[in-house]
Amino acid sequence: MNPDHVFVCGHPALDFAATLRARRSTRFEMLVTPERLNAWYLESGLVDTITPGEEKDVREATTVREAVYRLITNRRLDEEPDREALAVLNGAARKAPATPQLTVTGRHTEATPEQALATVARQAVELLSGPDVPLLKECGNPECTRVYIDRSRGMRRQWCGMESCGNKYKAAAYRARKKTASAGAAH
Repeated sequence: MNPDHVFVCGHPALDFAATLRARRSTRFEMLVTPERLNAWYLESGLVDTITPGEEKDVREATTVREAVYRLITNRRLDEEPDREALAVLNGAARKAPATPQLTVTGRHTEATPEQALATVARQAVELLSGPDVPLLKECGNPECTRVYIDRSRGMRRQWCGMESCGNKYKAAAYRARKKTASAGAAH
């Protein structure tokens, strides 16, 4: 699996939930160290600078991430929200978020890992209580468990991203069709 962070879901909370990949099969954890967690916060654009993190920040982030994923799944499947997940998400969202500041060069947001996590949690609350809930879809690749916002015309999008899943899936289907066609032609 690619160890780089990917942002294809259309919302930071969805991209954060997708940092545990292939949940139904090989499960690939992206947030393995405080440095990888902070790299996600920086690469996501939520913060511009972040103080070094600790192992406890990773544990807290993965706990919140799993609550976010559970709640996203509940909303997508029109199920009652998981009460434990609600408590975890709301607890994180109540903490002080990263606060952007205006500087002579423009906007700058510096944060601690706790503030960055509170920011993600608040974004998850906004997403899960907002107008985009009906647009939530899971990637059509059975190995992928990313959920994304489908803003395509007619909601026809099938993949979290063409580069990450769509091209691979389409190429595999093409190879399978070609193999079947050549096996059929041999008879």
